[in-house]
Amino acid sequence: MAGSGAAAPTTTIAGPRHAAFVRITHWITAVCFFALLLSGGEIVLSHPRFYWGETGNVNTPALFQLPVPSSRDTVPTGYGYVLPDQNGWSRYLHFESAWVAVATGLVYIVLGAAKGHFRRNLLPAGVDVRPGRLPAEMMRHLRFRRPGPQEAWSYNLVQRLTYLFVIFVLFPLVVWTGLAMSPAVASVVPGAVGVFGGQQSARTIHFFGSVLLALFLLVHLAMVWLAGFRKRVRAMITGRAAATAEFP
Repeated sequence: MAGSGAAAPTTTIAGPRHAAFVRITHWITAVCFFALLLSGGEIVLSHPRFYWGETGNVNTPALFQLPVPSSRDTVPTGYGYVLPDQNGWSRYLHFESAWVAVATGLVYIVLGAAKGHFRRNLLPAGVDVRPGRLPAEMMRHLRFRRPGPQEAWSYNLVQRLTYLFVIFVLFPLVVWTGLAMSPAVASVVPGAVGVFGGQQSARTIHFFGSVLLALFLLVHLAMVWLAGFRKRVRAMITGRAAATAEFP
């Protein structure tokens, strides 16, 4: 038996961590999301006022207004200047990126369901969701500690629940509210707009949904950095991760 001061032997295992379709759709979605944030911010600057209901303009009371200058001189913001109007390219980039993101998301969902990705990697394990363990498990993972080597091969409970919420609730909501702002969609499927109470309500919900997605991105990047930026990015590029297991 080795003495207490002896170093524990280690074994390094390298194997597939992310399937090819997960890696490809991840990076396409990442590029689209950055384009959507950039273009969406510019679109908001053209009218940084938000309303509730079907209609809203500078002559109606705003639900709230962002404390930023506008790129339109017809929008009162309290600033003595207007920003350059970049609304043309930003709307084009926003719509194009949105459709690519939607198509990529559909491919991810279809392949994820067909290949068992959601069941294997995202659905919480039975032990994690037992009533007696759920609060403790969530609080343990919410401490944002550096994960151990074994966690390079799976997601913890908070990650799984967050990814499921983003993929199946938040992202579809942002897409739906984005479509609801379209006059064409409103004329063909008025119920898609009416469920939100009007196009201006859909725009407001779309804004808050986008903010939540941006916050998710920031936390996601912070966790990747905490867990080992190079290793995690390499795993998402090559599909392979190295984990070191220690044996007493």
